[in-house]
Amino acid sequence: MSEQMIRIQLPDGSVREVSRGTTAYDVAMSISPRLAAAVVVARIRPLTPVTTGAAVEDETSEAAMYGAAESGERLVDLAVPLMEDVALELLKESDEAALKVVRHSAAHVMATAILELFPETKLGHGPATDSGFFYDVYRETPFSDEDLAAIETRMAEVVARDEKFLREEESREMGLKDYAEQGEFMKVHFIEKFTQPGDEISLYRNGKFVDFCRGPHVPSTGRVKAFKVTSVAGAYWLGDEKNQQLQRIYGTAFFNTKDLDAHFKRLEEIKARDHRVLGKQLDLFSIQEVAGSGLIFWHAKGGLIRKTMEDWMREECIRRGYDMVYTPHIMRRELWKISGHEGFYSQNMYPPMELDDAEYRLKPMNCPGHILIYKNSPKSYRDLPVRYAELGNVYRYERSGTMHGLLRVRGFTQDDAHIFCMPEQVVSEIEGCLDFAEAVLKTFGFNEYRVELSLHDPKKSGEFVGNPGDWEKAESALKNVLTKRSVAFKAIPGEGAFYGPKIDIKLVDVLGRLWQLSTVQFDFNLPARFQLEYKGEDGELHQPVMVHRALFGSVERFFGVLIEHYAGAFPLWLAPVQIGIVPISEKHVDYAAAVKAKLEAAGLRVELDQRNEKMNAKIREFTLQKVPFVLVMGDKEAATEAVSVRTRGKGDEGSVALADFIERAKALVASKSVAL
Repeated sequence: MSEQMIRIQLPDGSVREVSRGTTAYDVAMSISPRLAAAVVVARIRPLTPVTTGAAVEDETSEAAMYGAAESGERLVDLAVPLMEDVALELLKESDEAALKVVRHSAAHVMATAILELFPETKLGHGPATDSGFFYDVYRETPFSDEDLAAIETRMAEVVARDEKFLREEESREMGLKDYAEQGEFMKVHFIEKFTQPGDEISLYRNGKFVDFCRGPHVPSTGRVKAFKVTSVAGAYWLGDEKNQQLQRIYGTAFFNTKDLDAHFKRLEEIKARDHRVLGKQLDLFSIQEVAGSGLIFWHAKGGLIRKTMEDWMREECIRRGYDMVYTPHIMRRELWKISGHEGFYSQNMYPPMELDDAEYRLKPMNCPGHILIYKNSPKSYRDLPVRYAELGNVYRYERSGTMHGLLRVRGFTQDDAHIFCMPEQVVSEIEGCLDFAEAVLKTFGFNEYRVELSLHDPKKSGEFVGNPGDWEKAESALKNVLTKRSVAFKAIPGEGAFYGPKIDIKLVDVLGRLWQLSTVQFDFNLPARFQLEYKGEDGELHQPVMVHRALFGSVERFFGVLIEHYAGAFPLWLAPVQIGIVPISEKHVDYAAAVKAKLEAAGLRVELDQRNEKMNAKIREFTLQKVPFVLVMGDKEAATEAVSVRTRGKGDEGSVALADFIERAKALVASKSVAL
């Protein structure tokens, strides 16, 4: 094949020879003009293996916006010349990656509109996000709601102009000179940080607007068809309060109005499920400012749900061979130095407390305490595996602006467990942890989840302890377990714990949102740091391997997710009040009290409303509290030992024998059914 020709492999496996410099758009046109009109962006992968793959980048990071393009699989503009043999995918609007690209392009459209309306503004960066896009800008005058509306209107004009997104390149030195002359201090910073002297930098132009950017983009502004500017928030440049106050303007974009409308409908649903609002309405928990941010007060009803969750977890741990332990809330600072937390995790810990005998720190994790219990007595290979579990309170420093209800707190209860085992036992123990994690999700009503394998990054060796060989063995063990179980997973370099790789299980709630809760971690470092031992079958001393696992993640966070997943309408087995009783009049109160006693004797949680209120008002109150069953009783029910059943979400089901209802309710609780 001529040096002027390259090979293009299509998804169906077919290969085409084309001239070097052919674009993805050219390939699409050669297949079908209709296809060329439909595609948005291209994904390419070199057919010649790349020896060093780039780490997965956060698409909202500045590195992903401005750093040198990776050499492996990547997205490119349709107009970029292809200069090597590649596998080529042509992505249409239905592809998730294409949606991120149109949102990034929408950020450029918004920046165009901002500069046309407010030319004194200086630009930061504008990435796509999972829900839309934003652009950080500097302007001394705050943007008003009227300004945001004007920006959105001007964006529509930029879209209507259908300006092509054109990639240009110039020298790093020229870029620095131009941006410095324009006073674009943030662009100067990004060029200096992410490029080297002598580099060429990439710019994207649409109309008169030019932005320093790695791309890719949709072919033209006209492809940004449905968008909305949503809000503005403040942030300091480089996170330093001594620097300029920036304004972050948020928006979202889709390929059509239908998807845009569905997005905002979904946001309304999310708002209606907000656990902070429901927590107050249903009297589940509170955060008292006089006590401090990020500290949770569990009210009676929330505490009842918590007890039910924790009772299930403890019983399940014991059934699966765990020993329940308890460890102190504070421990000597020296312990955290041995564990490595002092050096690798100190920024997330509260400051040391100086007592009369030593410095102490609040524990951010339970693992060192479990290690000390293990080390307190000699162990033989016959004793292993040893599994310690604890619902232990831990404390982590979170900045005041980062707290979010139950989901981001400073003090929480972690359902922590640590397994000490022989190397040949570790695979089966990890499998057992994954079985347990799946049982947690299924029991609490989550049927879908995603799995990520968080690895170390060899380029960031200072952030991880241990030697590369141990990391490779540990990562290989986790990969093998997931592969053996046919679990699809995404590997993410650089996201492992400082002491070992981990499997993160993200549940998917009823609205399709991902929540990071369960984690299983492999640890070869802490056993070495604490010189843990067991006597092997050969009579020699050996070092055990350690597995960390948390399945709720934290009780607080898991409870917050449960509230939003069920919109506060908990399954019967979790509901704090399972049955509300409404006597029609005062003369039916005695029968209602007798019914209450029988229900409670059957182990059900019941509330009787004896207030001198109308029946419908009482029913409405129980309905607003999302009580699963409301039982109404009058003369007919009292005469026949029956109850009139109103079921949450179904309405009036009529009169049934009390005994039959009790059996129904007990069966729903025993099976932990999500349905009523």
